[in-house]
Amino acid sequence: MTKADLVDRVADGGELSRRQAGHIIDLILDHISDALKQGERVALTPFGSFVVRSRKAREGRNPKTGERIKIAARNVPAFVAGKALKDAVGGARRK
Repeated sequence: MTKADLVDRVADGGELSRRQAGHIIDLILDHISDALKQGERVALTPFGSFVVRSRKAREGRNPKTGERIKIAARNVPAFVAGKALKDAVGGARRK
């Protein structure tokens, strides 16, 4: 599903114009991004949570030359699926 598909579905389901639905989706994504930039966790119960994870600095290799390079520490966004989403997708755990 693309963003355009999502806009169409929200517009149809909410009896909104495509423009209004697109604006709402853009606002939601902007607010999620802003919260993550501030290091906050965004929980959309029971769908899941968006979090910021820290990656440590590490050493890597340039695949072209094989030369060793240093990869700086950084923060990366991550998504943790909620139980309802896992169950909906069929994510039963193996024991």
